[in-house]
Amino acid sequence: MVIKKTNSHPNIAYGKDAVLLINLGTPSSTSVKDIKKYLKEFLSDNRIIEVNKILWWFILNFVILNVRPAKTAKTYKEIWMKDIDQSPLRYYTIKQKVKLSKKFSNKALIIEYAMRYGEPNIPSKILDLKNRGCENIIILPLYPQYSSATIGSVCDSVFKTLLKMRWQPSIQIIPHYESHPLYIAALKKSLDKSIATIKWKPQIIIASYHGIPKRYFLKGDPYHCHCHKTTRLLKEKLNKKIPFLTTFQSRFGPEEWLTPYTENTLIELAKSNTKNVLIICPGFSSDCIETLEEINLRAKEVFLENGGENFLMVPCLNDNDEHINLLTNLIKRYYHG
Repeated sequence: MVIKKTNSHPNIAYGKDAVLLINLGTPSSTSVKDIKKYLKEFLSDNRIIEVNKILWWFILNFVILNVRPAKTAKTYKEIWMKDIDQSPLRYYTIKQKVKLSKKFSNKALIIEYAMRYGEPNIPSKILDLKNRGCENIIILPLYPQYSSATIGSVCDSVFKTLLKMRWQPSIQIIPHYESHPLYIAALKKSLDKSIATIKWKPQIIIASYHGIPKRYFLKGDPYHCHCHKTTRLLKEKLNKKIPFLTTFQSRFGPEEWLTPYTENTLIELAKSNTKNVLIICPGFSSDCIETLEEINLRAKEVFLENGGENFLMVPCLNDNDEHINLLTNLIKRYYHG
Protein backbone atom coordinates (compact mmCIF):
# COMPACT_ATOMS: atom_id res chain seq x y z
CA MET A 1 0.00 0.00 0.00
CA VAL A 2 1.19 3.56 -0.76
CA ILE A 3 0.06 6.84 0.76
CA LYS A 4 -0.24 9.21 -2.21
CA LYS A 5 1.43 12.57 -2.19
CA THR A 6 -0.78 15.40 -0.88
CA ASN A 7 0.62 18.89 -1.36
CA SER A 8 4.22 18.47 -0.13
CA HIS A 9 3.75 15.12 1.60
CA PRO A 10 6.03 12.41 0.08
CA ASN A 11 4.72 9.05 -1.11
CA ILE A 12 5.08 6.49 1.67
CA ALA A 13 4.74 2.75 1.22
CA TYR A 14 3.40 0.82 4.20
CA GLY A 15 1.46 -2.24 5.33
CA LYS A 16 3.96 -4.99 4.51
CA ASP A 17 6.20 -7.33 6.49
CA ALA A 18 9.48 -8.97 5.54
CA VAL A 19 11.80 -11.84 6.37
CA LEU A 20 15.48 -11.19 5.76
CA LEU A 21 17.62 -14.32 5.51
CA ILE A 22 21.22 -13.56 6.38
CA ASN A 23 24.18 -15.78 5.55
CA LEU A 24 27.88 -15.25 6.17
CA GLY A 25 28.79 -13.91 2.75
CA THR A 26 30.71 -14.53 -0.41
CA PRO A 27 32.94 -12.64 -2.83
CA SER A 28 31.24 -11.46 -6.01
CA SER A 29 33.71 -13.32 -8.20
CA THR A 30 36.96 -15.28 -8.05
CA SER A 31 39.04 -12.27 -9.07
CA VAL A 32 41.80 -11.28 -6.64
CA LYS A 33 40.26 -7.79 -6.45
CA ASP A 34 36.86 -9.08 -5.33
CA ILE A 35 38.41 -11.60 -2.96
CA LYS A 36 40.51 -8.86 -1.37
CA LYS A 37 37.47 -6.63 -0.91
CA TYR A 38 35.55 -9.47 0.72
CA LEU A 39 38.39 -10.50 3.02
CA LYS A 40 38.98 -6.91 4.10
CA GLU A 41 35.38 -6.51 5.19
CA PHE A 42 35.29 -9.91 6.88
CA LEU A 43 38.60 -9.56 8.73
CA SER A 44 37.86 -5.97 9.78
CA ASP A 45 34.90 -7.10 11.90
CA ASN A 46 35.76 -6.67 15.59
CA ARG A 47 33.59 -9.68 16.39
CA ILE A 48 35.78 -11.85 14.16
CA ILE A 49 39.17 -10.55 15.22
CA GLU A 50 39.30 -9.51 18.88
CA VAL A 51 42.82 -8.07 19.13
CA ASN A 52 44.39 -4.62 19.40
CA LYS A 53 42.67 -2.64 16.63
CA ILE A 54 45.68 -0.54 15.61
CA LEU A 55 48.06 -3.51 15.50
CA TRP A 56 45.53 -5.59 13.56
CA TRP A 57 44.95 -2.79 11.04
CA PHE A 58 48.64 -2.86 10.11
CA ILE A 59 48.80 -6.69 10.00
CA LEU A 60 45.65 -6.89 7.88
CA ASN A 61 46.45 -4.14 5.39
CA PHE A 62 50.20 -4.62 5.02
CA VAL A 63 50.56 -8.38 5.36
CA ILE A 64 47.38 -10.45 5.02
CA LEU A 65 45.70 -8.51 2.22
CA ASN A 66 48.91 -8.57 0.20
CA VAL A 67 49.28 -12.36 0.42
CA ARG A 68 46.03 -14.13 1.20
CA PRO A 69 43.67 -12.90 -1.61
CA ALA A 70 45.61 -14.66 -4.39
CA LYS A 71 45.66 -17.94 -2.45
CA THR A 72 41.98 -17.64 -1.53
CA ALA A 73 41.07 -16.88 -5.15
CA LYS A 74 42.62 -20.19 -6.25
CA THR A 75 40.60 -21.97 -3.58
CA TYR A 76 37.32 -20.36 -4.64
CA LYS A 77 37.96 -21.32 -8.25
CA GLU A 78 37.93 -24.98 -7.22
CA ILE A 79 34.32 -24.80 -6.01
CA TRP A 80 32.90 -21.89 -8.05
CA MET A 81 29.76 -22.65 -10.09
CA LYS A 82 31.18 -21.46 -13.37
CA ASP A 83 28.07 -22.10 -15.47
CA ILE A 84 26.11 -19.48 -13.51
CA ASP A 85 29.13 -17.54 -12.21
CA GLN A 86 28.11 -17.82 -8.56
CA SER A 87 29.49 -19.26 -5.38
CA PRO A 88 27.54 -22.25 -4.01
CA LEU A 89 26.68 -20.26 -0.89
CA ARG A 90 24.98 -17.52 -2.89
CA TYR A 91 23.26 -20.04 -5.15
CA TYR A 92 21.72 -21.99 -2.28
CA THR A 93 20.79 -18.88 -0.28
CA ILE A 94 18.85 -17.60 -3.29
CA LYS A 95 17.19 -21.00 -3.69
CA GLN A 96 16.17 -20.89 -0.01
CA LYS A 97 14.68 -17.44 -0.51
CA VAL A 98 12.70 -18.52 -3.58
CA LYS A 99 11.32 -21.68 -1.97
CA LEU A 100 10.38 -19.85 1.23
CA SER A 101 8.54 -17.22 -0.82
CA LYS A 102 6.39 -19.99 -2.26
CA LYS A 103 5.59 -21.22 1.25
CA PHE A 104 4.03 -17.87 2.13
CA SER A 105 1.33 -16.89 -0.36
CA ASN A 106 0.54 -13.68 1.53
CA LYS A 107 1.59 -10.84 -0.77
CA ALA A 108 2.11 -8.62 2.27
CA LEU A 109 5.15 -10.72 3.28
CA ILE A 110 8.39 -10.21 1.37
CA ILE A 111 11.24 -12.76 1.64
CA GLU A 112 14.71 -11.40 0.89
CA TYR A 113 18.31 -12.29 1.62
CA ALA A 114 21.47 -10.43 2.57
CA MET A 115 25.08 -11.26 3.33
CA ARG A 116 26.93 -10.18 6.45
CA TYR A 117 30.00 -9.64 4.29
CA GLY A 118 29.79 -8.90 0.58
CA GLU A 119 26.71 -8.11 -1.46
CA PRO A 120 23.84 -7.58 -1.01
CA ASN A 121 24.73 -6.21 2.40
CA ILE A 122 22.46 -5.88 5.42
CA PRO A 123 22.10 -2.05 5.48
CA SER A 124 21.07 -1.84 1.82
CA LYS A 125 18.48 -4.61 2.22
CA ILE A 126 16.91 -3.17 5.38
CA LEU A 127 16.63 0.26 3.75
CA ASP A 128 15.17 -1.26 0.60
CA LEU A 129 12.58 -3.25 2.55
CA LYS A 130 11.60 -0.17 4.57
CA ASN A 131 11.17 1.82 1.35
CA ARG A 132 8.99 -0.97 -0.05
CA GLY A 133 6.60 -0.54 2.87
CA CYS A 134 7.85 -3.18 5.30
CA GLU A 135 6.98 -2.01 8.78
CA ASN A 136 8.03 -5.26 10.46
CA ILE A 137 11.20 -7.11 9.49
CA ILE A 138 12.08 -10.57 10.81
CA ILE A 139 15.83 -11.25 10.72
CA LEU A 140 16.75 -14.91 10.25
CA PRO A 141 20.51 -15.51 10.60
CA LEU A 142 21.30 -18.83 8.92
CA TYR A 143 23.52 -20.00 11.76
CA PRO A 144 22.06 -22.88 13.81
CA GLN A 145 24.50 -22.44 16.71
CA TYR A 146 24.97 -19.05 18.36
CA SER A 147 28.34 -17.34 18.38
CA SER A 148 29.29 -13.74 18.95
CA ALA A 149 31.24 -13.92 15.68
CA THR A 150 28.15 -14.94 13.68
CA ILE A 151 24.72 -14.03 15.08
CA GLY A 152 26.26 -11.37 17.32
CA SER A 153 27.90 -9.77 14.28
CA VAL A 154 24.63 -9.87 12.33
CA CYS A 155 22.90 -8.05 15.19
CA ASP A 156 25.66 -5.42 15.19
CA SER A 157 25.09 -4.69 11.51
CA VAL A 158 21.29 -4.57 11.90
CA PHE A 159 21.39 -2.20 14.87
CA LYS A 160 24.01 0.07 13.28
CA THR A 161 21.69 0.37 10.30
CA LEU A 162 18.78 1.36 12.55
CA LEU A 163 20.92 4.07 14.17
CA LYS A 164 20.98 5.89 10.83
CA MET A 165 17.27 5.56 10.07
CA ARG A 166 14.81 8.31 10.95
CA TRP A 167 11.79 6.00 10.57
CA GLN A 168 12.76 2.57 11.81
CA PRO A 169 10.85 -0.64 11.11
CA SER A 170 10.06 -3.05 13.92
CA ILE A 171 12.82 -5.68 14.09
CA GLN A 172 12.62 -9.25 15.38
CA ILE A 173 15.68 -11.50 15.34
CA ILE A 174 15.24 -15.27 15.28
CA PRO A 175 17.90 -16.73 17.59
CA HIS A 176 19.91 -19.94 17.38
CA TYR A 177 18.12 -23.21 16.66
CA GLU A 178 20.77 -25.81 17.40
CA SER A 179 18.33 -28.18 19.11
CA HIS A 180 15.13 -27.53 17.14
CA PRO A 181 13.44 -30.91 16.46
CA LEU A 182 12.96 -30.11 12.75
CA TYR A 183 16.64 -29.16 12.43
CA ILE A 184 17.80 -32.40 14.04
CA ALA A 185 15.32 -34.39 11.94
CA ALA A 186 16.58 -32.69 8.76
CA LEU A 187 20.20 -33.54 9.63
CA LYS A 188 19.19 -37.13 10.41
CA LYS A 189 17.41 -37.57 7.09
CA SER A 190 20.40 -36.10 5.27
CA LEU A 191 22.66 -38.60 7.03
CA ASP A 192 20.33 -41.46 6.19
CA LYS A 193 20.35 -40.51 2.49
CA SER A 194 24.14 -40.43 2.40
CA ILE A 195 24.56 -43.71 4.25
CA ALA A 196 22.16 -45.35 1.79
CA THR A 197 24.42 -44.38 -1.14
CA ILE A 198 27.56 -46.17 0.10
CA LYS A 199 28.49 -49.84 0.15
CA TRP A 200 30.87 -49.54 3.08
CA LYS A 201 30.02 -49.05 6.77
CA PRO A 202 31.25 -45.89 8.52
CA GLN A 203 33.44 -46.65 11.50
CA ILE A 204 32.85 -43.15 12.84
CA ILE A 205 30.70 -40.12 12.01
CA ILE A 206 32.42 -36.78 12.47
CA ALA A 207 30.37 -33.63 13.01
CA SER A 208 32.70 -30.83 11.94
CA TYR A 209 31.85 -27.24 12.90
CA HIS A 210 33.55 -23.94 12.10
CA GLY A 211 35.92 -23.18 14.92
CA ILE A 212 36.38 -20.07 17.07
CA PRO A 213 39.37 -19.06 19.22
CA LYS A 214 39.30 -20.89 22.55
CA ARG A 215 39.47 -17.59 24.46
CA TYR A 216 36.11 -16.56 22.98
CA PHE A 217 34.62 -19.67 24.59
CA LEU A 218 36.38 -18.93 27.88
CA LYS A 219 34.87 -15.42 27.81
CA GLY A 220 31.38 -16.93 27.72
CA ASP A 221 30.52 -17.64 24.09
CA PRO A 222 28.03 -20.57 24.10
CA TYR A 223 29.01 -21.82 20.63
CA HIS A 224 31.05 -24.80 21.85
CA CYS A 225 28.14 -26.06 23.97
CA HIS A 226 25.63 -25.56 21.15
CA CYS A 227 27.78 -27.62 18.77
CA HIS A 228 28.10 -30.51 21.19
CA LYS A 229 24.37 -30.37 21.88
CA THR A 230 23.57 -30.65 18.16
CA THR A 231 25.91 -33.64 17.81
CA ARG A 232 24.42 -35.39 20.83
CA LEU A 233 20.84 -34.92 19.63
CA LEU A 234 21.74 -36.05 16.12
CA LYS A 235 23.44 -39.19 17.45
CA GLU A 236 20.36 -40.00 19.55
CA LYS A 237 18.04 -39.37 16.59
CA LEU A 238 20.09 -41.52 14.20
CA ASN A 239 20.08 -44.37 16.73
CA LYS A 240 22.78 -46.43 15.05
CA LYS A 241 25.73 -48.17 16.67
CA ILE A 242 28.19 -45.78 15.06
CA PRO A 243 30.34 -43.54 17.29
CA PHE A 244 30.10 -39.77 16.81
CA LEU A 245 32.82 -37.18 17.28
CA THR A 246 32.60 -33.37 17.36
CA THR A 247 35.53 -31.52 15.75
CA PHE A 248 36.30 -27.96 14.65
CA GLN A 249 37.71 -26.67 11.38
CA SER A 250 38.77 -23.43 9.64
CA ARG A 251 41.38 -22.36 12.19
CA PHE A 252 43.00 -19.00 11.40
CA GLY A 253 46.09 -17.52 13.04
CA PRO A 254 48.55 -18.85 15.63
CA GLU A 255 46.40 -18.98 18.79
CA GLU A 256 44.56 -22.04 20.09
CA TRP A 257 41.05 -22.59 18.78
CA LEU A 258 38.36 -25.03 19.87
CA THR A 259 39.65 -28.58 19.70
CA PRO A 260 39.90 -31.25 18.45
CA TYR A 261 40.82 -29.90 15.01
CA THR A 262 39.12 -31.71 12.13
CA GLU A 263 42.18 -32.32 9.94
CA ASN A 264 44.37 -33.45 12.85
CA THR A 265 41.62 -35.83 13.96
CA LEU A 266 41.35 -37.34 10.46
CA ILE A 267 45.11 -37.93 10.36
CA GLU A 268 45.04 -39.61 13.79
CA LEU A 269 42.07 -41.77 12.82
CA ALA A 270 43.67 -42.87 9.55
CA LYS A 271 46.94 -43.77 11.27
CA SER A 272 45.09 -45.73 13.94
CA ASN A 273 43.46 -48.03 11.36
CA THR A 274 40.14 -46.21 10.97
CA LYS A 275 39.49 -46.74 7.28
CA ASN A 276 35.92 -45.51 6.78
CA VAL A 277 34.78 -42.02 7.78
CA LEU A 278 31.53 -40.14 7.22
CA ILE A 279 31.63 -36.41 7.91
CA ILE A 280 28.77 -33.94 8.29
CA CYS A 281 28.97 -30.16 8.80
CA PRO A 282 25.84 -29.21 10.80
CA GLY A 283 26.89 -25.60 11.42
CA PHE A 284 26.71 -24.61 7.75
CA SER A 285 23.24 -23.99 6.31
CA SER A 286 24.59 -24.07 2.74
CA ASP A 287 27.54 -25.73 1.09
CA CYS A 288 30.38 -23.27 0.77
CA ILE A 289 34.16 -23.02 0.59
CA GLU A 290 34.47 -24.46 4.12
CA THR A 291 32.57 -27.63 3.21
CA LEU A 292 33.27 -28.14 -0.49
CA GLU A 293 36.96 -27.25 -0.50
CA GLU A 294 38.19 -27.50 3.07
CA ILE A 295 36.39 -30.76 3.88
CA ASN A 296 35.41 -32.51 0.64
CA LEU A 297 38.70 -31.81 -1.12
CA ARG A 298 41.49 -31.00 1.34
CA ALA A 299 40.42 -32.97 4.42
CA LYS A 300 39.48 -35.95 2.27
CA GLU A 301 42.90 -35.88 0.63
CA VAL A 302 44.64 -35.73 4.02
CA PHE A 303 42.63 -38.70 5.31
CA LEU A 304 43.36 -40.87 2.27
CA GLU A 305 47.05 -39.93 2.20
CA ASN A 306 47.47 -41.11 5.79
CA GLY A 307 45.91 -44.54 5.34
CA GLY A 308 42.18 -43.97 5.15
CA GLU A 309 40.21 -45.78 2.45
CA ASN A 310 36.63 -44.45 2.33
CA PHE A 311 35.54 -40.88 2.98
CA LEU A 312 32.16 -39.25 2.36
CA MET A 313 31.00 -35.74 3.18
CA VAL A 314 27.26 -35.35 3.73
CA PRO A 315 25.94 -32.32 1.78
CA CYS A 316 24.64 -29.38 3.79
CA LEU A 317 20.89 -28.97 4.13
CA ASN A 318 20.99 -26.36 1.35
CA ASP A 319 17.50 -25.99 -0.20
CA ASN A 320 16.18 -29.49 0.51
CA ASP A 321 12.56 -29.84 1.63
CA GLU A 322 13.35 -30.60 5.26
CA HIS A 323 15.48 -27.48 5.57
CA ILE A 324 12.82 -25.27 3.98
CA ASN A 325 10.21 -26.73 6.35
CA LEU A 326 12.48 -25.91 9.30
CA LEU A 327 12.98 -22.31 8.16
CA THR A 328 9.25 -21.97 7.52
CA ASN A 329 8.53 -23.16 11.06
CA LEU A 330 11.04 -20.71 12.53
CA ILE A 331 9.45 -17.82 10.61
CA LYS A 332 5.91 -18.77 11.64
CA ARG A 333 6.89 -18.41 15.29
CA TYR A 334 7.42 -14.71 14.67
CA TYR A 335 5.13 -13.90 11.75
CA HIS A 336 1.41 -13.82 12.41
CA GLY A 337 0.16 -12.15 9.24
